[in-house]
Amino acid sequence: MRIITANTNGIRAAARKGFFDWLKTQDADVVCIQETKAQIHQLEENRELFFPDGFHCYYHDAEKKGYSGVALYCRQKPDEVIIGMGNDEFDSEGRYLEARFGKLSVASLYIPSGSAKEERQEVKYRCMFHFEEVMKQLKADGRDAVICGDWNTVHKEADIRNWKGNQKRSGCLPEERAWLDKLFDELGFVDAFREIEQPEHEYTWWSNRGQAWANNTGWRIDYHVLTPALKGTVKSTHVYKDERFSDHAPLIIDYNYEIPTS
Repeated sequence: MRIITANTNGIRAAARKGFFDWLKTQDADVVCIQETKAQIHQLEENRELFFPDGFHCYYHDAEKKGYSGVALYCRQKPDEVIIGMGNDEFDSEGRYLEARFGKLSVASLYIPSGSAKEERQEVKYRCMFHFEEVMKQLKADGRDAVICGDWNTVHKEADIRNWKGNQKRSGCLPEERAWLDKLFDELGFVDAFREIEQPEHEYTWWSNRGQAWANNTGWRIDYHVLTPALKGTVKSTHVYKDERFSDHAPLIIDYNYEIPTS
């Protein structure tokens, strides 16, 4: 099973940069997209592009135009698609979409950024704590879940180039990182990328300011997070950086796991 997560920072902009041409070469079973920044009626004007052949495609838009939004492309038709995380505040921003195949769930998640202003940081915390309950329920239900997306938070020093300089910035705050500690260390969820030994300085996002990309001054804020039962199934990981489709890089993970068929 191959799953790709990619924050496109505008799916139409990523398309112009060749994202869909690249996707055709990837043989992905499920593609999780965040920050589509489009309404579905805008994408339906070019169905051949935004509903690629060979996939069952699902979108969850934000009510605000040109903002947020998530998508899922699935080779196999899901048994069920869950739209939203069950909270109006976050569901109005199009932040969660889950496909279910038997006991397997694959989700596209976009946790809010708190960098714009203090009020948005509070929104981020509310989303994190609500989503923790969603994760607990997935685990309690015995689901094998792969929760992919932009979590907007680094976990450890290895996940960010400038560790000391970002301790007071959203995405690297102690409270945010402590939440990931809780998910991984107390609740037993698994950071799939860290299941395999990685080279130094592997990141998935680079600021558009300065020379962050050129100098690889990056952050790893895009994850595949697994329910405990999937620990040990990661076969390979790859951050794709040969082309740039947005300020994020796609994260590709192959699993020793077959998607259940109906």
